[in-house]
Amino acid sequence: MSGSRTDAYVSADLYARLQQFYARQMGLMDYGRPEEWAATFTEDGVFEEPHRLEPLHGRDAIRLSARERVDRLAAEKLDFRHWLAMLDVRPQDDGSLRTRTYALAMRTPRGGALDIFAHVVCHDHLVEADGSWAVRHRHIEHDGVAGEGR
Repeated sequence: MSGSRTDAYVSADLYARLQQFYARQMGLMDYGRPEEWAATFTEDGVFEEPHRLEPLHGRDAIRLSARERVDRLAAEKLDFRHWLAMLDVRPQDDGSLRTRTYALAMRTPRGGALDIFAHVVCHDHLVEADGSWAVRHRHIEHDGVAGEGR
């Protein structure tokens, strides 16, 4: 990670705000609000999930893909939830942040049992935007998929 201050930590206040950012962001998807979720990415944001789809470039492409996913889950009568943990934050020399979180992706058919769908590692590049943070680049790695890793 060029420009990373690997020995630096962020303040407890910033760490807590980032936890709130991620809780809010994932809640937007979990409760079927993909337009608002996509707005947490920069206009030129990139979303990469190599195991599942081609990289999405730009907020509009991210929004469209998210809308399709929410609609598909509704049609399949599935509740989908994300559980994030192990947030690691690395400040960058340019004021941006590099983060890593572990996430459990879970789905539950209406009236059915919980299924842990996947465990992923999410690598984000965050930049300041309008007093908050926005995702400039997200790269998701699925556990158990050969050839991935950062």
